[in-house]
Amino acid sequence: MELIFATANKHKLSEAQAILGTGFSLVVPSQLGLTGEIPETADTLKENAIMKAKFLWDKFGRPCFADDTGLEVDFLNGRPGVYSARYAGIEADPVKNMQKLLKELNGANCRKARFLTVVALILDENRIFLFEGALEGSILEVSSGCGGFGYDPLFMPEGYSKTLAELSAEEKNRISHRGIAMRKLSDFLNNNFPGK
Repeated sequence: MELIFATANKHKLSEAQAILGTGFSLVVPSQLGLTGEIPETADTLKENAIMKAKFLWDKFGRPCFADDTGLEVDFLNGRPGVYSARYAGIEADPVKNMQKLLKELNGANCRKARFLTVVALILDENRIFLFEGALEGSILEVSSGCGGFGYDPLFMPEGYSKTLAELSAEEKNRISHRGIAMRKLSDFLNNNFPGK
């Protein structure tokens, strides 16, 4: 079964493909000639995921899904949240985002945080399905590890002594917010389309 995935991020694409498995072929918008940004101007992760999926559905009329992920930090009252990717500016530079986060958490005694992911799947114009995943943890004072992407080098999952950036791709997929949401998506698709 072919699905359009609203991403230009190669890391996210490979994560999603690994979780969904060989029964599903993922196509990204650029492969269909769509360049430029997909709108994500909503105030919540859920609304952004739906907005991006609807954009693809309206353009191509084919089964598609989109995700939105945010990092919520308790000390910052849930920021950066829906603005995580562009926290330090519209260029969406992960290093600058991490630097801004560390600056805002300087001296904070509570560094509890969580990653949240919402996936929106559209199979036809009448049905949108949502799948959510969360990963609790804390923000370190210094980044560690060179794997993953985004805030992974700063995020220590609860019960672990390594950051997300220090875990193998398999370990990360097993526990991550996106991995949880994508497995829910995978289970739904495999249960409803067993023969693809």
